[in-house]
Parts: sequence; structure tokens; C-alpha cells
Amino acid sequence: MAGTDGTEVVRACMESYVAQDRERAEALIADDYSFTSPQDDHIDRAAFFERCFPTAERLRSQKILSVVPAGGDDVFLLYEYELQTGERHRNVEVATVRDGRLTETQVFFGGRVR
Repeated sequence: MAGTDGTEVVRACMESYVAQDRERAEALIADDYSFTSPQDDHIDRAAFFERCFPTAERLRSQKILSVVPAGGDDVFLLYEYELQTGERHRNVEVATVRDGRLTETQVFFGGRVR
């Protein structure tokens, strides 16, 4: 997706995760990708696809609430999801997009939404 706005790349990555479209996700995520969350500390692309990508089955739904440029190559993403249990949560991510591919994701877990 060279020449594509970073927010479009982030949206497309989120859509590929929800749809479990690994082929699309692999095309959007750079080879030197790094993923960090409160549960994962700078794991590489292979570990992300092994541990994190297959977790969408735990979701009933997921909706992007906001995705905006954050300066430089970074994009802020706010989303809400509902688990199969009925619990709803919100998270924020800072994604770095270079040359049309996601190079880093930093996830900040939010609280439960009532």
C-alpha cells in the first residue's frame, strides 16, 4: 500500500484481523514489525502472527471509534470490542506506518465499558 495514508493502513490491518484474513494482514505488516502490549514486550512479526492474530474468535464485535494521524509516521487508534462473554472494552494503539506498511504497534489496554 505504498503511497497510502497511514490511517488507511491501520484501518485495513484492523479489518484483516477481525476477518482473520492473514494473507491481507501479512501484506500490510512489515517484515521488521514489532508489537507491544501489556502482555507482549516488543515481539516480532512471527510471534505476533502466532500469538496475537488468531485471537479474534474471542470477539463478538469490534468497532473503530477513531483513527487519526499522530505526527510523523504514527497513527492513534481508539476501538471498542465486545467479547463473546458480553463484556465490552476499549483500547488505544499507537501504530507506526512507513512506506505503506505497519512497522510497529503499541497497545494500551483500556478499561471495561459499561
